[in-house]
Amino acid sequence: MKAHEYQAKSLFAEFGIPIPRGKVANTPEEARAIAAEIKGKVVLKAQVHAGGRGKAGGIKIANSPDEAANLASTLLGKKLITHQTGPEGVPINSILVEEALETERELYMSIIIDAATGMPVIMASQAGGMDIEEVASKTPEKIIRTHINPGMLGFQSFMARQIAFGLNLKPDQVKQAVPLITGLYRLFIAKDCSLAEINPLVVTKDGRVLALDAKLNFDDNALYRRKDIDALRDTSQEDPLEVEAKAKGIDNYVKLDGNIGNLVNGAGLAMAVLDTLKLAGGNPANFLDIGTINDPNRVITALKIITADKDVKAVLINIFGGMTRVDVIASGIVEAFKVIDIKVPFVVRLAGTNLAEGERILDQSGLNLIRAKTFREAAEKAVAAAAGKSSN
Repeated sequence: MKAHEYQAKSLFAEFGIPIPRGKVANTPEEARAIAAEIKGKVVLKAQVHAGGRGKAGGIKIANSPDEAANLASTLLGKKLITHQTGPEGVPINSILVEEALETERELYMSIIIDAATGMPVIMASQAGGMDIEEVASKTPEKIIRTHINPGMLGFQSFMARQIAFGLNLKPDQVKQAVPLITGLYRLFIAKDCSLAEINPLVVTKDGRVLALDAKLNFDDNALYRRKDIDALRDTSQEDPLEVEAKAKGIDNYVKLDGNIGNLVNGAGLAMAVLDTLKLAGGNPANFLDIGTINDPNRVITALKIITADKDVKAVLINIFGGMTRVDVIASGIVEAFKVIDIKVPFVVRLAGTNLAEGERILDQSGLNLIRAKTFREAAEKAVAAAAGKSSN
């Protein structure tokens, strides 16, 4: 789950990480009042779940409260399109108004889980304000990496000092950076973050070290014990079908950019289906992992979500029944056709528990389903069906 910048900065402040003065505004009048309270030049930052805001016109500078109100009116209620949003963009429902700072240096700081080691890793660089992926690709020597082993020593203050000195900070700036880095790690652990990023981390001309930007992502699997974090969710920034799926108890639906909908059971099978579709020349529109269920109504709900996607030109159902019974899945498919106005071809490949009964249910349904025996055959038929080619 993602948080807005103003929400992340509120958590930063809670953990002692210095941030610029500012507040969130939902109307131009609120932006004017905040700018008047700050006094002087302010920055207006669109609050959306996407990077690249500056290049897309989502960050503006105002020299007066009136100008802040005028600029806020050009942002609020509009959609921001960045390289991360796709052409549909995301709505700007609020803006962060904060003091404009004169910066001397822009640095980079983040904490993520290193999949290779399974440990948190703090990454820092003097090349802040840039795409860190580009820095890592072209000048990896500019990135400092410090792994933290929670099962051994855990985070130690000397690690923060090493990072601060590695950023070539002056002694008085090191004194500021050490508690900042420590606070960021405490926040990362305490709130079950999957990413905590400051880009840029700035040194101002008057010598302060603070977080000019803030990005926090949280582990969805930990939200059940982080109700305060779950309350930060802004569904206006998420795909409507993903939001609808979650509301109906389906956690594993992910929207993609292709035209073949996918109903599978199991995350591994889902990944294999996506790969196989790609190998067959197709492009997945989504995947929905229905998990281990034995309720036809859940199949109906899942197919309602998949077929509601206007990009879907064909649906591939690939079920390997273990604890999930194939005959229950087959019954759900048949019932779904009775209650959903389905206008796209369905490719169905079933295997596993109660396969014979499942095949019998589909055979006797009278539905015009495209059947497949093997994984590869199913993928190839789905690609052909999405292209409007008969493959039955």
